[in-house]
Amino acid sequence: MNSNRKFTVILFFAISFSTFAQLRNKPAIVEDFMDMGFGIFIHWSMDSQLGSVISHSMVGASEDYVQRYMNELPKTFYPDKFDPDEWARLFKLTGAEYVVFTTKHHNGFCMWDTETTDFNIMNTPYGKDITGMLVKSLRKYGLKVGLYFSPEDFSFINKQGHLISRKGEMSGVDKNPELLAYDKKQIAELIENYSPDIMFFDSFKKADIVQFVHKKDPNIMVTRGEINTPEQKIPDTAIPGPWETCMTMGTQWAYKPTNEVYKSGKELINKLIEIRAKGGNFLMNVGPKPDGAIPIEQEERLREIALWMFVNQEGVKNVRTVPGLIKDGDIWFTKAKNENTAYVFITNQQHWFKGFRRNFLLKNIKATKNTQVSVLGQNDKVVEYWPENDPKTTFVQHKDRLEISVSKAHRLYNNKIWPNAIVVKVTNVEFSEF
Repeated sequence: MNSNRKFTVILFFAISFSTFAQLRNKPAIVEDFMDMGFGIFIHWSMDSQLGSVISHSMVGASEDYVQRYMNELPKTFYPDKFDPDEWARLFKLTGAEYVVFTTKHHNGFCMWDTETTDFNIMNTPYGKDITGMLVKSLRKYGLKVGLYFSPEDFSFINKQGHLISRKGEMSGVDKNPELLAYDKKQIAELIENYSPDIMFFDSFKKADIVQFVHKKDPNIMVTRGEINTPEQKIPDTAIPGPWETCMTMGTQWAYKPTNEVYKSGKELINKLIEIRAKGGNFLMNVGPKPDGAIPIEQEERLREIALWMFVNQEGVKNVRTVPGLIKDGDIWFTKAKNENTAYVFITNQQHWFKGFRRNFLLKNIKATKNTQVSVLGQNDKVVEYWPENDPKTTFVQHKDRLEISVSKAHRLYNNKIWPNAIVVKVTNVEFSEF
């Protein structure tokens, strides 16, 4: 092969590689994301006034419905009880590390001050940049900022004359170049105005959008669009690398004033435990009321999680899966990221009164001469009003099982019964297949 031809071939492969090489989330940012463990999702748009499914009621709707939806609903959206500092304080209390907010859902209504369309929060009686206000408060309280964005846009394709549908040929950015250009302008605004830490793209077709973000700001973590983000379900087993389950407290993402059934706080805590034991993050949804207040049913669950996380967050943050061991019966496991420390989540215990002791056998975890055990959140020294009770956590290493003896000594409720999971910390262990 002559030198000119050789150079041409090398140049061809170099161009081909650069053409097809995909930018990805930075490894260090991915590690930080996996450390966080728990985030809050917020689904909120002007159709919360109706208590309907967010955006999707436009699909299959009459043209009269669509026009009133786009032209009349914004005129009555006035969330005068929206207090972004109060939201941020509550989310911080839950132990969440990041918050993902719906800047634009499929309906195309923008919750920020945008120059791309009049279909936005500034053209409502409220007339304030909700996204900007919330971002400021989240950063004030040390929470990472995540922005949800739908590349699909029902208002945009309706104006183009296309049928509103999630799977129509012109609904996605892959076949609709005008929509793609429009979305890129909006995403550029969001990045330039709010400098998000995380972006979540809810669309069937989004590859060009993801690459656009990586080029625009390589320090943004792209979740949906690049990593696994199972919706309303938890994988059957552990998944390597970063992943995130997003899930509602009830049956609907946006506020549902009637006909709603909520998961209990205990159920939500157990889902967080399961997700972390399998190596994922839990993005738990909140659907604010149209006036901007968080529904009391959702606040109750957030505060139940807050108490549990205040006691047990060490077992949730900066942890990874235990090799070969996710759960054993009602007991789940995580391990400290860089230490041979196991966190043992004892769930679904009935009527465990303060000061009473229970024993548990653990497989695949072996004590060493330096092993210590303790219950997160308690000092193992005293049971209130029961001075003769010794609540110290102890262990015995059997041939093929580690036995731990646990007293729930920490008084968290007046009735002296704690219904949620207890977490035992076991240090300096060996993880093995017995």
